[in-house]
Amino acid sequence: MKQKWQKTPPELVNFLHETMKDVVAEPKKMFGFPVYFINGNMFIGTFGNNLFLRFSRDKIPEILKKHKETGSFSPMPGRVMKEYLVIPEIIYRNKKEFSGLLRLSLAYAAALPPKQKKK
Repeated sequence: MKQKWQKTPPELVNFLHETMKDVVAEPKKMFGFPVYFINGNMFIGTFGNNLFLRFSRDKIPEILKKHKETGSFSPMPGRVMKEYLVIPEIIYRNKKEFSGLLRLSLAYAAALPPKQKKK
């Protein structure tokens, strides 16, 4: 059975773009949803009603322990994206909590080697 995809609510799209306005990152669309890349590596975006961030795998257990509301990111059933976590509204609306997570995600993405373009 095909999963029905939901459009991202305009408020969440606006929040994402507002959050990223002072960050040097490339806006794109993935699966029709807004996302941002650094050096060709995706690190933040939306998918349906969700906002997600990318983290190093060694930081994820610590984040999950501190922020029990977060969870794994699975754009398709059974397809977990291991370095990504869904950040619920209760966290991304908390400036202090979210800015810490965003900085951690940005630092990780910036440290990754640039992704080579496919020929």
